[in-house]
Parts: sequence; structure tokens; C-alpha cells
Amino acid sequence: MKPTRLMLAGLGNVGRNFLQILRSQADLLRDRHGLRPIVVGVADSGGAAVDPAGLDLDALIAQKAAGRSVARMVKVGRPGMGAIDIARTVAADVLLEATPVNLQHGQPGLDIVRVALERGIHCVLANKGPLALAFQDLAARSDWDRPGLPALRFSACVGGALPTINLGRRDLAGARILKVEAIVNGTCQGILRAMEAGQDFAAAVAEMQRRGVAETDPSLDVDGWDQAVKLVIIANAVLRRPTVLSDLTVRGIRDVTADDLRKAAARGERIVLLGSATRDDPGADWRLTVEPTSLPMSHRLARMTGDEMGVVYYTDIAGVQHATSEEADAVPTAAAMLRDVISIST
Repeated sequence: MKPTRLMLAGLGNVGRNFLQILRSQADLLRDRHGLRPIVVGVADSGGAAVDPAGLDLDALIAQKAAGRSVARMVKVGRPGMGAIDIARTVAADVLLEATPVNLQHGQPGLDIVRVALERGIHCVLANKGPLALAFQDLAARSDWDRPGLPALRFSACVGGALPTINLGRRDLAGARILKVEAIVNGTCQGILRAMEAGQDFAAAVAEMQRRGVAETDPSLDVDGWDQAVKLVIIANAVLRRPTVLSDLTVRGIRDVTADDLRKAAARGERIVLLGSATRDDPGADWRLTVEPTSLPMSHRLARMTGDEMGVVYYTDIAGVQHATSEEADAVPTAAAMLRDVISIST
């Protein structure tokens, strides 16, 4: 069985969990999908590790658990070598991009993905920044726009394991989408539900960070930008509307108070951070908004718990399609990356 060679840029919560699930799912990947993935290169903030024959997953996991850079590993460590260097030089079939989100310029993830695509390497992203800032550019360099070019996949970027993109683009391919509603920021969902239960805002944020759900900079979550980025990706990938962040109206949850939540509950409603895409008729442009919204408890998204994310697609011929996912940590996001690797490799 020919191995599928992977290189991984970024060893934060998602990257480390990806290594662990590669190990735990090895038998399933072999028996169900005929896959034997090997990791030939990884990079963290301290350097890289490279082995064309495949790095030892147990050793990688132990190195990160001990708080050490992979660059310090015996024989395979490469001090001074960064993620862009492995993207330029390591022979691999798939690049997995999981470096921190940067909404100012998308780096280093944006250049890492560009380099890999130019080399003919398929790319799987958990990093939303490159897609938010340069979706059309990356699509033009990949099979997204031109079949036969390297694959670009990013289902992990919009709700972790929630199949937001697959549902909207693949499963509703024959339908017109009339409206989209989404709660795809687990941090804000968890914070608002925790505040309903009596926890204050700061403590709720800290809990989301402790669990590895919040972004490195929590302002990306609470100010609405993480959800906005995901709506940008939905607009480009599903609605086929070329979209950038400046096209959206965005307001986060910093000003939502416990009193606001109590008043909504008394009305039989619940406040959520809702991303929505609406338009008056099929020929009109989409209105794209992210803002705290009071939904009736009869709404599918209002009934979700603090660990759930969800999306609702309203269509002309396929009815109302909705999906939710309950995710308490970063494992499902890593699982979504594996899902994309499987779709590329089989």
C-alpha cells in the first residue's frame, strides 16, 4: 500500500490532535479507505522535523506534550527551518495548514498554501485567515476553479467537524439557496450559554481558552470576527459570491449583558451570535451580517447547547436543511482535516 505523505504546518491544539487521531484511526484508515498516511514533515514555532520515511508519531506527540519544539528531536530536528521551508522543500502529497489565524495579512499561512499549490501539493486548511483574505486567489490556483490542479479543502474552517461547506455546496448542488443562518463560533456560543447559567463574561472567556476552543486572541471570537471569517468562506464557497471581510456588517457579544439574556428568556427567546446571508430576491445581492440576535426558542439554532454549532440552509426545492455538531474541544476540527485528506486521497 503506497503511503500518503503528509506535512503539517502548525502544532497547536488542532495540529497536535491531528497527530493523535492519525495514530488512533490508523487501522480504520487502512481497512476502510486503503490509506497509509505518513507524516514526512512538521513545523512549530521553534523549527521543524523532517523524515522522508515518516516521522515517529509517538515521538512527535511526546515532544509536544513535554513542551519542546520538534526542532530539538534527535536526527530529524531542523532548527531554523520554518513551515514555509518545509512547504518549499519537502516531498509530500498533502499539506495540512494549521498555523495561527492572522486577519491582517494572512501570514504565514497564506504563503505556505500558495507555495504548496504551486508545487502541485494538495492543501487542507484549518487556518481560516488565508481563505478570508484571498479566497479567490487560492481558488484560482487549485481545483476549486480549475479541475486538474491540486485540491484545496477547508471543511475544518467553518464549524469544526460540522459539514457546513459539504452540505451547502455538494449536497444542495441542484437547489437555489434562499437564506443561510449559522452559529459557527463555539466560543461565543459557549460564553453566552455560560452567562445564562450565571457565570460572568471574563470567567466564561477564560474557560473557553482553557478548553482550547477560543482563538489565541479571544477578541477574534468575542468581537465577531471569527464568525465573520466563516461567513466570508460560506459566501465564497457555497453562495459563489466573491466576498471579503469588508463586505460584512459585524458586531460581537462584548455588549451583551446578563440582563439582556434574562429579558430574552422571559420573552421565550435566546440571544445568539448569528451569521446570516439574506437577499430580497434571487437577482439581488446578498446581505451578510454577524450580530447578536434574539431568536425564538422554536428556532433550530436557539435550542443548541453551549457546546453546539449549527447551520441552516433555506432552499427552493430541497426544503430547509440544517445540521448541528456538539464539540467540546479541538478534536473534531482535527477530524475534519482528516475527512478532507480522505476525500482527496480516495
